[in-house]
Amino acid sequence: MSLQYTLLRAGNYLFEFINILILIHVIFSWVRPNPNNNIVRLIYNLTEPILAPFRNLSHRLNIGGGMIDFSPLFALLVIQFLIQPLYQRIVFLIF
Repeated sequence: MSLQYTLLRAGNYLFEFINILILIHVIFSWVRPNPNNNIVRLIYNLTEPILAPFRNLSHRLNIGGGMIDFSPLFALLVIQFLIQPLYQRIVFLIF
């Protein structure tokens, strides 16, 4: 197994893990779990730095209004169609 393949697999696992955390964050926003729970806090602490820039952008562009937060959708789309392919291209360029 080559280093290039290993890096691509590790990156894919990382991006999938981030996607799952964002989806859990969305589910938490619907069911409102106890914010003092350690697992809930961990997920919020891991996802908020990713979602905050998209939340700020959607507020500046007046997208979504008060009831719907589109920042998870924007984050997932950017990860899927911009960051992940960029990571793969960088790995291919290095090796």
